[in-house]
Formats: sequence, C-alpha cells, structure tokens
Amino acid sequence: MTKTQRQHRIGELIEREVISTAAQLVTRLQSEGISATQATVTRDLQELGTIKVRDEHGARRIVTATASKVTHAPLDHLRRMMGEWVVSVESSENLVVVRTPPGCAHVVASALDRSAIEGVLGSVAGDDTILVIAHEKRGGLALANEFRMLAGLDESKPLMREQLS
Repeated sequence: MTKTQRQHRIGELIEREVISTAAQLVTRLQSEGISATQATVTRDLQELGTIKVRDEHGARRIVTATASKVTHAPLDHLRRMMGEWVVSVESSENLVVVRTPPGCAHVVASALDRSAIEGVLGSVAGDDTILVIAHEKRGGLALANEFRMLAGLDESKPLMREQLS
C-alpha cells in the first residue's frame, strides 16, 4: 500500500469513526491488513492537517482541520434536493442511475455525497445523470428504492426518457 492510499484510508476512518489516538488508528489499520507504525501514522495525521476536538457528544476525536464540521449533512437536506431535482431512479445489480433536469445532477450528487448514506461506495455526476455505486451487500435495488422514497417518486409509475426532456 502506498503512502497516499494509507493516508486516504486514514482520512476515511477518522471521518466515519470516533478515533482519538494514533495508536487506535494503528490497531484499526492492522485489522484491515494495513501495516503501519505509530510514528508513521502520527506523521500521516500531521500531513493530513488533523486536530483533536470534542464532538457534539463530548468525545475526543481526531478530525481534519479543514473539515467544516464533524457530522455529515442531515438526511433532510438530501430529501429536499432529491424531491426538487430527481425525476427518475433506476437500478441494475449494484448500480443506481439517478436522472435530473439538465444541469442539475451535480447539486443532487453533492447532497448525496455529503449525506453519507450507508451502502454508497461513491457517485459520479454528469449534466443530467448520476451514477451511484452501491455496496454489494446493500444492492442497487434497495438503494434505488430508498432514493425513490426520498425523492417522493411513485415506484409504480417510472418516467419515460421522453418525459425527461
């Protein structure tokens, strides 16, 4: 594993979990088969620009100094964005395709990324289409159904491509 890959994984861990020491990170990385010393992890944390703070529950944790807040954007924000901009949601295996009016996909994709919905590996936004990759255990169908519910779409009446224009 390269330094960049290790630092990326450290960033993901401190974003999603309450970790308060480099030693905890070393243990967590080792549980994933990533070998790193405490000194290496400490240097990584310095290079990532992390600081220790108390979160809203009073727990000490390591966060990136550039992070605007510890918690993710509320699900209500995603619900508003999807309700306003999503016109259809389709799935295949572990992929979900979300369609919006032209020029609006990036708005929904940003809200989706910041919401940190469980089971979403990532998303790619174009002009009017977002490709969302679901974790295998979650599956595209379950994720698509959640997106339809958030967007207020009636599952029994999918929009045809001609209706999107």
